[in-house]
Amino acid sequence: MSLISVADLAASAAELAATAADPAARPDGPRLRIVDARWYLGEPGRGRAAYDTGHLPGAIHLDLDADLADLRMGPGRHPLPDPAAFVAHLGALGIAADDLVVAYDDVGGWVAARLWWMLDNLGHERVAVLDGGIGAWEAAGHALTTEIPMWPPARLDLPRSTWSRVVDRDELRGRLGDVVLLDARGAPRYRGETEPIDPVAGHIPTALNRPVADNLDADGRFLAPEALARGFVDAGAGGDRDTVTSCGSGTSACHHALAMRVAGLPDPILYVGSWSDWSTAGFPVAVGEAPGDPPDRNATSWGTASVPPIHRNL
Repeated sequence: MSLISVADLAASAAELAATAADPAARPDGPRLRIVDARWYLGEPGRGRAAYDTGHLPGAIHLDLDADLADLRMGPGRHPLPDPAAFVAHLGALGIAADDLVVAYDDVGGWVAARLWWMLDNLGHERVAVLDGGIGAWEAAGHALTTEIPMWPPARLDLPRSTWSRVVDRDELRGRLGDVVLLDARGAPRYRGETEPIDPVAGHIPTALNRPVADNLDADGRFLAPEALARGFVDAGAGGDRDTVTSCGSGTSACHHALAMRVAGLPDPILYVGSWSDWSTAGFPVAVGEAPGDPPDRNATSWGTASVPPIHRNL
Protein backbone atom coordinates (compact mmCIF):
# COMPACT_ATOMS: atom_id res chain seq x y z
CA MET A 1 0.00 0.00 0.00
CA SER A 2 1.04 3.62 -0.28
CA LEU A 3 -1.76 6.18 -0.03
CA ILE A 4 -5.23 6.10 1.46
CA SER A 5 -7.89 8.74 0.84
CA VAL A 6 -9.99 10.41 3.50
CA ALA A 7 -13.06 8.75 1.96
CA ASP A 8 -11.53 5.29 2.25
CA LEU A 9 -10.40 5.94 5.80
CA ALA A 10 -13.81 7.30 6.74
CA ALA A 11 -15.38 4.16 5.26
CA SER A 12 -13.75 2.32 8.15
CA ALA A 13 -15.59 4.56 10.63
CA ALA A 14 -17.15 1.67 12.51
CA GLU A 15 -13.79 0.05 13.07
CA LEU A 16 -12.28 3.44 13.87
CA ALA A 17 -14.96 4.11 16.46
CA ALA A 18 -14.52 0.66 17.97
CA THR A 19 -10.77 1.17 18.18
CA ALA A 20 -11.18 4.54 19.89
CA ALA A 21 -13.91 3.42 22.29
CA ASP A 22 -12.54 -0.02 23.13
CA PRO A 23 -8.88 -0.60 22.30
CA ALA A 24 -9.24 -4.30 23.07
CA ALA A 25 -11.97 -4.74 20.47
CA ARG A 26 -10.94 -6.39 17.23
CA PRO A 27 -13.64 -6.42 14.55
CA ASP A 28 -13.49 -9.10 11.89
CA GLY A 29 -10.25 -8.70 9.98
CA PRO A 30 -7.15 -6.71 10.85
CA ARG A 31 -7.32 -3.66 13.06
CA LEU A 32 -6.96 -0.07 12.00
CA ARG A 33 -4.01 1.74 13.59
CA ILE A 34 -3.76 5.47 12.95
CA VAL A 35 -0.56 7.37 13.72
CA ASP A 36 -0.28 11.14 14.05
CA ALA A 37 3.25 11.94 12.89
CA ARG A 38 3.18 15.72 13.17
CA TRP A 39 6.62 17.20 13.80
CA TYR A 40 8.23 20.62 13.22
CA LEU A 41 11.85 21.42 12.47
CA GLY A 42 13.59 23.12 15.38
CA GLU A 43 10.51 23.01 17.62
CA PRO A 44 10.76 19.99 19.93
CA GLY A 45 7.46 19.05 21.50
CA ARG A 46 5.28 21.05 19.11
CA GLY A 47 4.07 17.95 17.29
CA ARG A 48 2.91 16.32 20.51
CA ALA A 49 1.26 19.55 21.58
CA ALA A 50 -0.65 19.69 18.30
CA TYR A 51 -1.74 16.09 18.83
CA ASP A 52 -2.96 16.88 22.35
CA THR A 53 -4.99 19.79 20.98
CA GLY A 54 -6.83 17.58 18.51
CA HIS A 55 -6.19 14.49 16.39
CA LEU A 56 -8.01 11.87 14.35
CA PRO A 57 -10.11 9.55 16.52
CA GLY A 58 -8.15 6.48 17.52
CA ALA A 59 -4.75 7.94 16.65
CA ILE A 60 -1.60 7.72 18.72
CA HIS A 61 1.33 10.11 18.27
CA LEU A 62 4.82 9.10 17.17
CA ASP A 63 7.63 11.64 17.26
CA LEU A 64 10.27 11.79 14.54
CA ASP A 65 13.07 12.47 17.00
CA ALA A 66 12.05 10.01 19.71
CA ASP A 67 10.30 7.19 17.85
CA LEU A 68 11.49 7.20 14.22
CA ALA A 69 15.19 7.92 14.74
CA ASP A 70 18.03 7.06 17.11
CA LEU A 71 20.98 9.43 17.34
CA ARG A 72 23.14 6.60 18.67
CA MET A 73 22.89 4.70 15.39
CA GLY A 74 24.75 6.93 12.95
CA PRO A 75 25.54 10.40 11.61
CA GLY A 76 23.01 13.03 10.72
CA ARG A 77 20.06 14.36 12.67
CA HIS A 78 17.73 11.40 12.16
CA PRO A 79 19.61 8.09 11.81
CA LEU A 80 17.41 5.05 11.47
CA PRO A 81 16.95 3.15 14.72
CA ASP A 82 17.96 -0.47 15.16
CA PRO A 83 15.28 -2.40 13.24
CA ALA A 84 14.65 -4.88 16.06
CA ALA A 85 14.27 -2.08 18.60
CA PHE A 86 11.94 -0.17 16.28
CA VAL A 87 9.74 -3.21 15.67
CA ALA A 88 9.63 -4.04 19.38
CA HIS A 89 8.68 -0.46 20.20
CA LEU A 90 5.80 -0.38 17.72
CA GLY A 91 4.61 -3.79 18.85
CA ALA A 92 4.55 -2.59 22.44
CA LEU A 93 2.41 0.33 21.29
CA GLY A 94 -0.13 -2.07 19.80
CA ILE A 95 0.79 -2.27 16.09
CA ALA A 96 0.70 -5.76 14.55
CA ALA A 97 1.92 -7.14 11.25
CA ASP A 98 -1.57 -7.53 9.78
CA ASP A 99 -2.95 -4.20 10.97
CA LEU A 100 -3.75 -1.42 8.54
CA VAL A 101 -1.41 1.35 9.66
CA VAL A 102 -2.31 4.85 8.45
CA ALA A 103 0.09 7.73 9.14
CA TYR A 104 -0.73 11.40 8.70
CA ASP A 105 0.71 14.85 9.33
CA ASP A 106 -0.11 18.43 8.34
CA VAL A 107 2.72 19.13 5.87
CA GLY A 108 1.72 17.15 2.79
CA GLY A 109 2.83 13.79 4.13
CA TRP A 110 6.60 14.17 4.24
CA VAL A 111 6.87 13.32 7.95
CA ALA A 112 4.28 10.55 7.77
CA ALA A 113 6.19 9.13 4.80
CA ARG A 114 9.12 8.37 7.11
CA LEU A 115 6.99 5.91 9.10
CA TRP A 116 5.57 4.51 5.85
CA TRP A 117 9.08 3.97 4.48
CA MET A 118 10.36 2.31 7.64
CA LEU A 119 7.52 -0.18 7.97
CA ASP A 120 7.40 -0.84 4.23
CA ASN A 121 11.16 -1.35 4.12
CA LEU A 122 10.93 -4.05 6.78
CA GLY A 123 8.12 -5.79 4.91
CA HIS A 124 4.86 -4.52 6.44
CA GLU A 125 2.30 -4.90 3.65
CA ARG A 126 -0.52 -2.71 4.98
CA VAL A 127 0.89 0.73 5.73
CA ALA A 128 -0.29 3.92 4.05
CA VAL A 129 -0.12 7.70 4.29
CA LEU A 130 -3.37 9.65 4.54
CA ASP A 131 -3.52 11.71 1.35
CA GLY A 132 -3.98 15.35 2.33
CA GLY A 133 -3.35 14.64 6.01
CA ILE A 134 -5.30 16.11 8.89
CA GLY A 135 -6.31 19.10 6.80
CA ALA A 136 -8.14 16.90 4.30
CA TRP A 137 -9.81 15.03 7.15
CA GLU A 138 -11.18 18.25 8.62
CA ALA A 139 -12.08 19.70 5.22
CA ALA A 140 -14.28 16.66 4.62
CA GLY A 141 -16.23 17.51 7.76
CA HIS A 142 -14.79 14.87 10.05
CA ALA A 143 -14.23 15.62 13.71
CA LEU A 144 -11.06 15.57 15.79
CA THR A 145 -10.77 14.35 19.35
CA THR A 146 -8.49 14.82 22.35
CA GLU A 147 -9.06 11.28 23.60
CA ILE A 148 -5.86 9.21 23.70
CA PRO A 149 -6.24 5.51 22.92
CA MET A 150 -4.30 2.87 24.79
CA TRP A 151 -3.75 -0.06 22.47
CA PRO A 152 -2.82 -3.43 23.97
CA PRO A 153 0.62 -4.76 23.01
CA ALA A 154 0.70 -6.68 19.75
CA ARG A 155 2.97 -9.10 17.94
CA LEU A 156 4.78 -7.32 15.14
CA ASP A 157 6.63 -9.95 13.13
CA LEU A 158 8.03 -8.54 9.89
CA PRO A 159 9.85 -10.50 7.17
CA ARG A 160 13.00 -8.36 7.08
CA SER A 161 15.30 -7.57 10.01
CA THR A 162 17.70 -5.08 8.38
CA TRP A 163 17.25 -1.82 6.49
CA SER A 164 17.64 -2.16 2.74
CA ARG A 165 18.04 0.25 -0.17
CA VAL A 166 19.99 2.75 1.94
CA VAL A 167 23.33 4.39 1.25
CA ASP A 168 25.88 6.12 3.46
CA ARG A 169 28.00 9.12 2.54
CA ASP A 170 31.16 7.14 1.70
CA GLU A 171 29.33 4.90 -0.75
CA LEU A 172 27.44 7.84 -2.22
CA ARG A 173 30.53 9.93 -2.80
CA GLY A 174 31.92 7.10 -4.92
CA ARG A 175 28.75 6.96 -7.00
CA LEU A 176 28.19 10.67 -7.69
CA GLY A 177 27.57 11.07 -11.40
CA ASP A 178 26.54 7.43 -11.75
CA VAL A 179 23.24 7.76 -9.88
CA VAL A 180 20.31 10.13 -10.21
CA LEU A 181 20.48 12.10 -6.94
CA LEU A 182 17.30 13.98 -6.02
CA ASP A 183 17.31 16.62 -3.28
CA ALA A 184 13.86 17.01 -1.70
CA ARG A 185 14.58 20.24 0.19
CA GLY A 186 13.13 23.60 -0.78
CA ALA A 187 14.88 25.55 -3.53
CA PRO A 188 16.43 28.26 -1.29
CA ARG A 189 18.18 25.64 0.85
CA TYR A 190 19.27 23.71 -2.22
CA ARG A 191 20.76 26.84 -3.81
CA GLY A 192 22.57 27.71 -0.57
CA GLU A 193 20.70 30.97 -0.02
CA THR A 194 19.60 29.92 3.46
CA GLU A 195 20.38 27.16 5.91
CA PRO A 196 18.31 27.11 9.11
CA ILE A 197 19.98 24.25 10.94
CA ASP A 198 23.00 22.64 9.24
CA PRO A 199 26.54 24.10 9.37
CA VAL A 200 27.03 24.64 5.62
CA ALA A 201 24.58 25.84 2.97
CA GLY A 202 24.24 24.31 -0.48
CA HIS A 203 23.77 20.86 -1.92
CA ILE A 204 25.62 17.66 -2.76
CA PRO A 205 27.35 18.00 -6.13
CA THR A 206 25.30 16.44 -8.98
CA ALA A 207 22.05 16.58 -6.96
CA LEU A 208 18.95 17.75 -8.80
CA ASN A 209 16.44 19.80 -6.83
CA ARG A 210 12.94 18.31 -6.67
CA PRO A 211 11.17 19.76 -3.61
CA VAL A 212 8.49 17.58 -2.05
CA ALA A 213 5.95 20.24 -3.04
CA ASP A 214 6.43 19.06 -6.63
CA ASN A 215 4.66 15.83 -5.66
CA LEU A 216 1.52 17.62 -4.49
CA ASP A 217 -1.38 19.58 -5.92
CA ALA A 218 -2.68 22.91 -4.63
CA ASP A 219 -4.70 21.13 -1.93
CA GLY A 220 -1.72 19.26 -0.56
CA ARG A 221 -2.74 15.92 -2.05
CA PHE A 222 -0.50 13.75 -4.19
CA LEU A 223 -0.60 14.28 -7.92
CA ALA A 224 -2.03 11.55 -10.12
CA PRO A 225 0.36 8.66 -10.79
CA GLU A 226 0.86 9.72 -14.40
CA ALA A 227 1.83 13.28 -13.41
CA LEU A 228 4.20 12.02 -10.73
CA ALA A 229 5.82 9.64 -13.20
CA ARG A 230 6.35 12.41 -15.74
CA GLY A 231 8.01 14.62 -13.14
CA PHE A 232 10.40 11.97 -11.94
CA VAL A 233 11.24 10.73 -15.41
CA ASP A 234 11.95 14.31 -16.50
CA ALA A 235 14.39 14.48 -13.58
CA GLY A 236 16.13 11.35 -14.83
CA ALA A 237 14.58 8.79 -12.48
CA GLY A 238 13.14 5.48 -13.58
CA GLY A 239 15.84 4.69 -16.14
CA ASP A 240 18.88 2.44 -16.06
CA ARG A 241 20.59 4.35 -13.27
CA ASP A 242 19.70 3.98 -9.61
CA THR A 243 17.86 6.91 -8.06
CA VAL A 244 19.00 8.17 -4.64
CA THR A 245 16.75 10.45 -2.61
CA SER A 246 18.19 12.96 -0.16
CA CYS A 247 16.90 15.87 1.91
CA GLY A 248 17.91 17.49 5.20
CA SER A 249 18.00 14.41 7.40
CA GLY A 250 16.43 11.45 5.62
CA THR A 251 12.79 12.33 6.27
CA SER A 252 11.28 14.31 3.39
CA ALA A 253 13.36 12.13 1.05
CA CYS A 254 10.93 9.35 2.02
CA HIS A 255 8.19 11.44 0.39
CA HIS A 256 9.92 10.90 -2.94
CA ALA A 257 10.08 7.17 -2.24
CA LEU A 258 6.34 7.20 -1.59
CA ALA A 259 5.62 9.32 -4.66
CA MET A 260 7.73 7.05 -6.87
CA ARG A 261 5.82 4.04 -5.55
CA VAL A 262 2.53 5.77 -6.38
CA ALA A 263 3.92 6.56 -9.84
CA GLY A 264 4.80 2.93 -10.46
CA LEU A 265 8.54 3.62 -10.69
CA PRO A 266 11.31 1.52 -9.14
CA ASP A 267 11.95 2.19 -5.47
CA PRO A 268 14.80 4.65 -4.91
CA ILE A 269 17.73 4.34 -2.50
CA LEU A 270 17.54 6.51 0.62
CA TYR A 271 20.52 8.55 1.80
CA VAL A 272 19.51 8.53 5.44
CA GLY A 273 22.08 11.04 6.70
CA SER A 274 21.35 13.41 3.82
CA TRP A 275 22.51 17.03 4.10
CA SER A 276 22.81 16.90 7.90
CA ASP A 277 25.49 14.24 7.40
CA TRP A 278 27.16 15.46 4.20
CA SER A 279 27.50 19.05 5.41
CA THR A 280 29.43 18.01 8.52
CA ALA A 281 31.89 15.69 6.74
CA GLY A 282 34.11 18.25 5.04
CA PHE A 283 32.97 16.98 1.65
CA PRO A 284 32.62 19.27 -1.38
CA VAL A 285 29.35 21.17 -1.74
CA ALA A 286 27.71 23.05 -4.57
CA VAL A 287 25.64 26.22 -4.47
CA GLY A 288 23.35 27.80 -7.02
CA GLU A 289 20.73 26.32 -9.32
CA ALA A 290 22.97 23.91 -11.24
CA PRO A 291 23.61 20.42 -9.87
CA GLY A 292 27.37 20.75 -10.19
CA ASP A 293 29.97 18.28 -11.40
CA PRO A 294 31.08 15.17 -9.52
CA PRO A 295 34.11 15.92 -7.32
CA ASP A 296 37.37 14.06 -7.90
CA ARG A 297 36.80 10.64 -6.35
CA ASN A 298 40.53 10.15 -5.91
CA ALA A 299 41.14 13.38 -4.01
CA THR A 300 43.01 12.78 -0.77
CA SER A 301 41.39 15.73 1.00
CA TRP A 302 37.87 14.27 1.19
CA GLY A 303 36.58 14.64 4.71
CA THR A 304 39.65 16.40 6.05
CA ALA A 305 38.77 20.04 5.43
CA SER A 306 37.16 21.99 8.25
CA VAL A 307 35.29 24.01 5.62
CA PRO A 308 34.31 22.00 2.54
CA PRO A 309 35.25 23.37 -0.88
CA ILE A 310 32.43 25.28 -2.54
CA HIS A 311 31.48 24.85 -6.19
CA ARG A 312 29.51 27.90 -7.27
CA ASN A 313 27.04 27.22 -10.05
CA LEU A 314 25.29 30.54 -10.37
